[in-house]
Amino acid sequence: MLEIQNIKKSFVQPDGESVPILDIPEFKIAAGEQVVLLGPSGCGKTTLLHIIAGLTKPDSGKVILDDVELTKFSEAIRDRIRADKVGYVFQTFNLLDGFSASENVLLGMTFARKKLDAARANKLLKEVGLGHRLKNKPHQLSVGEKQRVAVARALANEPKLLLADEPTANVDPQNQQHVIDLIRENCRKANIAILMVTHSHEVARQFDRVVDLQDLNLVVKDARSSVETSA
Repeated sequence: MLEIQNIKKSFVQPDGESVPILDIPEFKIAAGEQVVLLGPSGCGKTTLLHIIAGLTKPDSGKVILDDVELTKFSEAIRDRIRADKVGYVFQTFNLLDGFSASENVLLGMTFARKKLDAARANKLLKEVGLGHRLKNKPHQLSVGEKQRVAVARALANEPKLLLADEPTANVDPQNQQHVIDLIRENCRKANIAILMVTHSHEVARQFDRVVDLQDLNLVVKDARSSVETSA
């Protein structure tokens, strides 16, 4: 369902120096599979998610999503593919302040050029425990409630893949497990694959497949080997 081949990405510093961030020879996720990507800050987790979603283009390599080679298309076409095939739960929610919870979920359908389905939007919000908050705007919601709206929005288009970037990072401790359970159970019902980024070993232990980006990413792996050798 998702296949990465020889992805490389560097960023150019203000002084013109090119700094490598990612060098990933191969990575695959099957349809409906739930995978955690583990690693500390700065190892390229969010950059990888952005490349998979088509938000960022790699310097080289391929991302094949549901039999579509995402990386060969222009930004506009990547946006269209992402809207149809990918749900994204951002760490900072990315909700629009001027819209209600229900309207924020409906916007996800708009991006995918699907018929607006208010009944589905409200059903998803009820499933994540926000049936009583349909008309509330983000400033009228708690942090945990905002994250639940973000989960409902990510599921609105019935994507093939859900990307979740540290989905519990801004959620109070008593609601963190609830957010993880919501994501996993809703994706399991619809056979949606999950790639969840986290630095939490407690979250990672709940998943059958855990991938350490420090082992997957040759930039980090080689740097770590060099330090160990010199020591």
